Amino acid sequence: MEREEGGIVIEVPESRDGASEGTGDDVFFNPTQELNRDVTVAVLRAYRDREPRAASYLDAMAASGIRGVRAAAEGYDVTCTDTDADAVELAHENLERNDLDGAVRQQGCNAAMHEGLFDVVDLDPYGTPIPFADAAFANARNLVCVTATDTAPLCGAHQRSGIRKYGAVPQNTEYHPEMGLRTLLSALVRTAARYDVAATPICSHVSRHYVRTYLELDGGAQAADELIDELGFVYHCEDCLFRDHEYGLIPSADRPDRCPRCDSNRLLVAGPIWLGAVAEPDFVRAVREAIDDGMGEAARARRLLDRVATELDTPTHYDQHRLYKQWGEPAIGMDEFIDYLRTAGHEATRAHYHGTAFKTPATIPEIRAAVLGE
Repeated sequence: MEREEGGIVIEVPESRDGASEGTGDDVFFNPTQELNRDVTVAVLRAYRDREPRAASYLDAMAASGIRGVRAAAEGYDVTCTDTDADAVELAHENLERNDLDGAVRQQGCNAAMHEGLFDVVDLDPYGTPIPFADAAFANARNLVCVTATDTAPLCGAHQRSGIRKYGAVPQNTEYHPEMGLRTLLSALVRTAARYDVAATPICSHVSRHYVRTYLELDGGAQAADELIDELGFVYHCEDCLFRDHEYGLIPSADRPDRCPRCDSNRLLVAGPIWLGAVAEPDFVRAVREAIDDGMGEAARARRLLDRVATELDTPTHYDQHRLYKQWGEPAIGMDEFIDYLRTAGHEATRAHYHGTAFKTPATIPEIRAAVLGE
């Protein structure tokens, strides 16, 4: 069946049960990822202004070719790869249907990346992107775009799987979307550093059941070392919700084994995860400006990017409803809640992860005092 997205028309497989999900047995197309793809196009537009020499784009897991077709429509020199013959044929047809040039290869993306350099590499696999990260960081010039859909391992819900795949210990907390993003960034930054490449996240978000990040590359061991220094550990009390963090690839010898606030022995340790900024605010604002009304998810994309551009860089966020439940008090509106914190002299912003998420360096007793007047 035909599907229009972002001003282009593509053919996608129709599911055999007649549902209009756009997914077939062999070639996968996910209509719920339109927000992801709209933001990707806006990133490509904003990044071209930032680095005009970035011209070539690899759609590493092409399937229907929707990402490659949309990148080609933005003027990028596109290569689509897929191991499935039907996907290769469909991606080629979708480029032709829109009168766009682009190369389509039946080839594993790791082989394609090792055979040639690309300015922008886009990894959008089903599940973890880790099997493709080495080839991407070894052979991309400017930008690596990464989606991960295995959020349960990333956030610690399937902890052993997360440890195996990402070389870190994630913990399942109320800020699990952020835990997933920072676990992914830790693995990607460490992978890039093996090639003396600094991979700096300039735009990232967690939406629905996936994590998406865009990493700008800079060569040199010193730059890579500086990013490694942004890794560390988060300490989280499951009882009083205390949390703290420290930098380093291993926890310090004097790290607490009980909560320093309530003396609970249920103190979780997560890491090494990324503790630095997950986005560059000025670039995110440029991405936001590159969203156009012809995009199907324009309104959601703008709201999302507004939040990402303004949220604080603290490595965890709080959930307002979880705090009020612990306090035994009825929750108030989020805007009013943030105003109370700011009036009390604390930095505070809403976070993009969900509607009741917020960020502040204030401690929980300070938050309670600010909003409950105690």
